[in-house]
Amino acid sequence: MELRQLRYFVTVAEELHFGRAAQRLHIAQPAVSQQVQRLERELKVQLLDRSPRRVRLTEAGHRFLPAARNVLMAADQARASVAELAGGRAEVFRLGTVTGLGARLDNILDAFAERLPHVQVELVTLPVRERLAQVADGRLDAAFVRAPAVEDTPDLEYLRAWDDPLVAALPARHPLAAHETVRLADLASIPLRLTGRRNHPALVDLVLTACQRAGFEPVPAPTATTLQDNLASIGTAAAMWTVIYAANADQVHNSRVVFRPFADSGMSLPVAVALRAGTVSPSSELLRVLISAEIQLDLSR
Repeated sequence: MELRQLRYFVTVAEELHFGRAAQRLHIAQPAVSQQVQRLERELKVQLLDRSPRRVRLTEAGHRFLPAARNVLMAADQARASVAELAGGRAEVFRLGTVTGLGARLDNILDAFAERLPHVQVELVTLPVRERLAQVADGRLDAAFVRAPAVEDTPDLEYLRAWDDPLVAALPARHPLAAHETVRLADLASIPLRLTGRRNHPALVDLVLTACQRAGFEPVPAPTATTLQDNLASIGTAAAMWTVIYAANADQVHNSRVVFRPFADSGMSLPVAVALRAGTVSPSSELLRVLISAEIQLDLSR
């Protein structure tokens, strides 16, 4: 049994899709399938139920998954324990991030560097489901998450942080760009470029629900894989719009695109920090203090 086989199996178990697992691991899909099959042969049990349409964990797979994660976590901890001797830093704080944190994330990183200089903060970007799973099993120490479903993850603790307002991104030449704010109803006939729900489920659900409340189903437009490409298309192609976090908009410089607050209420998402319940460490306590400070700063504005 090899560590890579365990890592491949855990990744497939989290994705329930060999193609997406291969993308996360940055290797070819056949290699993932072959190594998982070798692991199954060694264990003399089938871990995954494969069909042309879906991949599911067998009962053996469900039992084996926590043990495989524990082995991988132990291996990571063993490496970290000797990192200082190898010239690195022994303590690493792995923090899951989301888009749109802007200056808030910079403030947190600066505070860690000042108050806990021996701690290296490693930023990790993952889809929300994987982000929370890795906090629960210890591969992440904490993670930012928007609009968390607290009832679905009872083993996690959530620190309520702040609300992130959304703004509309429009072509600078569009008539609505001349307004100080925009109403969703005014955007009904303009195609919407919106990321896939798997990437940002809370954001997509918020926008689509708000459009329905405003009396329309948005006209879908092709979307790009990055915000920069989406904004470039909005600034140069036929009239389209999208949403962006206000914190991100403050850092974007694109003369062909304008950002306008929504006149509609409720166009914001709550941000929280997820920790394993009962977590106590200098790094987690500092994070609690920093989040509290950000809340107080919001209240004073």
